[in-house]
Amino acid sequence: MDARALRAGYTEWAAPAALRDAVACLWAQVTTSGADRAGLVLPDGCTDLVWEQGRGAFVAGPDTGPVPTAMTAGSVMLGIRFRPSAGGPALGIPLSELRDQRVDLADLRPGDARRLPATLDLDTAVARALALVAALVIDGAPDPAVTRAARLLRDPQARAENVAADVGLSMRQLRRRCHSAVGYGPKTLQRVLRFRRFVSRIDAWPDVLDLAAIAAEAGYADQAHLTRECGKLSGLTPAALARQRRLGEPRPVSG
Repeated sequence: MDARALRAGYTEWAAPAALRDAVACLWAQVTTSGADRAGLVLPDGCTDLVWEQGRGAFVAGPDTGPVPTAMTAGSVMLGIRFRPSAGGPALGIPLSELRDQRVDLADLRPGDARRLPATLDLDTAVARALALVAALVIDGAPDPAVTRAARLLRDPQARAENVAADVGLSMRQLRRRCHSAVGYGPKTLQRVLRFRRFVSRIDAWPDVLDLAAIAAEAGYADQAHLTRECGKLSGLTPAALARQRRLGEPRPVSG
């Protein structure tokens, strides 16, 4: 990430090669000085370490529904997004404790928070955040069973019970380890991954949406199933979500 190249809006970068097993991407959100901006964060199965100029560092826990956000004019946020199996081990706490929450890093890891104060310049914030994540990943590598389970659960036809057997765990063990590493159970993770697949489809679709076709491609039983799930996970109908992302600055789908 080159802080000097930041532009207005949302931008993603690939994680450094050494961190890619644990980190889906790095990102920045820059709001121009002209006006405040409203946004909508959607569930993606991931957890983010975020540094905000003027605030400092906090952790965005795994979401199970839409999170409206208000970005102050002139604000800058930098983020490092953990993959589904990596956030809990890296932070050293069960992610179920952070589900649907935004928690200051000082409340979780005070020593690390002191390394990321609100007053840093952007280049220093980037360097220190990456160094912190590298150290966290060394101390707490992604859960290998949950990593494989998450890969298998990308298949909308997969059954959680069969996935548990494939990774050598009982269903109860898989549920417990998913709650710790991801923040919720395997069935919820599968729903979120399917929804993110739908979001990626509408971001890439031509001008006229064929929601029935997109629903089938994303793995929903039918368009009605898509509509119900989209309402629960975004608070909008599929068509309304597509309009919003085209009018605004869609947040790209993460790992």
